[in-house]
Amino acid sequence: MKRKSSRAWAVVVAALAMAGSLCVPAAQAGAGAGEPPRLAEPGGHHAVGRSTLHLVDRDRADPWVPGERRELMVTVWYPARKPSGTPAPYMTEAESKKYLEANEVPLPPETMSRVRTHATVDAPPEAGPKTGPKDRAGRPVVLLSPGYGMPRATLTGLAEELASRGYVVAGVGHNHEAWGITFPDGHTTGCDMCDDPDPYARTGDARAADMSLVLDALADGAPGWRHRGLADTDRVAMVGHSAGGFSTIPAMLADPRIKAGVNMDGNFRYPNDVPLNRPMLMLGQPTHVPGDPDDPSWDETWRELTGWKRWLSIDGTEHGSFTDNAPLGKQVGLPMQDLDGDRCDTLTRAYVTAFVDRHLRGRPAPLLDGPSPRYPEVRFHRP
Repeated sequence: MKRKSSRAWAVVVAALAMAGSLCVPAAQAGAGAGEPPRLAEPGGHHAVGRSTLHLVDRDRADPWVPGERRELMVTVWYPARKPSGTPAPYMTEAESKKYLEANEVPLPPETMSRVRTHATVDAPPEAGPKTGPKDRAGRPVVLLSPGYGMPRATLTGLAEELASRGYVVAGVGHNHEAWGITFPDGHTTGCDMCDDPDPYARTGDARAADMSLVLDALADGAPGWRHRGLADTDRVAMVGHSAGGFSTIPAMLADPRIKAGVNMDGNFRYPNDVPLNRPMLMLGQPTHVPGDPDDPSWDETWRELTGWKRWLSIDGTEHGSFTDNAPLGKQVGLPMQDLDGDRCDTLTRAYVTAFVDRHLRGRPAPLLDGPSPRYPEVRFHRP
């Protein structure tokens, strides 16, 4: 959980606004003059549908606003038979406004709602394949948890990639933990967690419980989720960035349905003294290497991982490079890291996809066996 990421993103946000409303030249913006930035097209063969769920845990108080019950907004991406014809927005205008104001960027309030995606709203789903009469038709599930203060939308590119390859993907908006979450009645909350001087333990516990709530909703049905049976909640991975990344450990310890986890550049703030015998991928920027004096939590956690595990770093990246920030920033000529923004996006999609394919589908994933000449920026560490 690295708070500096919000300021880096503020620069990207400002650039996106210029591209969407001030007609940045095509050579600089990577799109036609006046066109808003867009996410990279997913590489799978499925069209992508997107639904939005509002979940309420009546048995649990919100950790940041104890007078409220815990509420979540969840975006679910899934393989679709065909597009619905209604493009899925990146953020609501209210979320965009809240996000811009929190980062003190004086731009049109609807800026982030202009980013183009590749999913369509409530498209008809495509059921999973069945190879025998007793096989389940449900598709494996990937839970996504965003970084400190960051809306769930910032992991949309990865979500669309996975959904296009046959996964049900749930991006979780943890209430009061992001600068902008819009609810069905129209109100938009802010980041109360961001005002807490020591939010780490509560964040891990809260997000672990959030993930169980989401899995229950996908399995049993919830308001707004009409596709019961589409998600196979016995085959689940959790992928998180920053605060979402360190929350993978408490979530996996709390819920045995989560079979595998990916931490994208998050410090392991949660206690690291409980062994975990499930697959884990640690994917970080160049400073997240064995022996890093500024963050010993990766070394400590590595020793407690007793199952399949990999520790990778990517040259030229920064903390936000594992989110949509990297490719969107490039489009307007304001890169946020040394490595090309589209390349950051490609690498994140490739390694996360290989990981979930291997551990949720049992598919060969040689990309995870060692360095690849296709991706020389990726370094394997085996302390």
